[in-house]
Amino acid sequence: AAQRQAEYTKNLGVIIENGEPFLTENIDLYLDDALFDSLRIGESLKGRATTDISISGSGVGLTQQEALVDAQENMKRLQTVLITGSLPVKLHIEKTDNISPTLGNEFIRNTLIVGFISMVLVIGVIMLRYRRFIVSIPVAITLMSEVIILLGAAALIGWNIDLIAIAAIIIAIGTGVDSQLVIIDELSGKHPGQSIGVGWREKIKNAFFIVMASYFTLVVAMIPLMFAGAGLLKGFAITTILGVSIGVFITRPAFAVIAEHLLKNRDEQ
Repeated sequence: AAQRQAEYTKNLGVIIENGEPFLTENIDLYLDDALFDSLRIGESLKGRATTDISISGSGVGLTQQEALVDAQENMKRLQTVLITGSLPVKLHIEKTDNISPTLGNEFIRNTLIVGFISMVLVIGVIMLRYRRFIVSIPVAITLMSEVIILLGAAALIGWNIDLIAIAAIIIAIGTGVDSQLVIIDELSGKHPGQSIGVGWREKIKNAFFIVMASYFTLVVAMIPLMFAGAGLLKGFAITTILGVSIGVFITRPAFAVIAEHLLKNRDEQ
């Protein structure tokens, strides 16, 4: 990288700005296809292959203190992006290794085992709470459906699933289970303060009022994260919003219909 920098800068001209010599071209940093920052190159770096580089800059403000705070914020913002490697760079392949297919199969097997154990634990907790196996099964089916739909949507739009996205998926699944329990409590009449003799339509309406309130609260909380930290949490925010949106508008209504049907049959029996 240092040698390439020397090759690119050796033929650039030099200009003087505010008494300081700089090269005629800047280093433009792009993040998410948008210009993130533009850095001037000092004359001392012209044609030099060096890795000992410092970045300096100034801040803007009405007072000296405001300018200092602005400079520190810009420094931390740029530092975060550079440390995490979020800026797209061209890679030069130094070595290529092949991973054994058996190792890949082991990864898949371990993932499925962990997912199955998590599903069993969720069903177990729900069974302890409601003492009904017939309630736990629809929750598990809905849970798996949400994951499949979310992964399918990510594949459709070409979204790469990284560790941050996986954390967002876990949050979406957690809110999904919570919403399903709210629906069950409302339909079974276990919600505190619920009037006796409330119809099924009114119960579903009350349940979805709580679900939608939780949904909009979460979405509003995620929107600032899309722009925080120079967009470093954008993937987390988008995946979370996509996951909870799929749950609220697709799987929650389906689960409500299933739960209503099951609980109606139970009451009739």
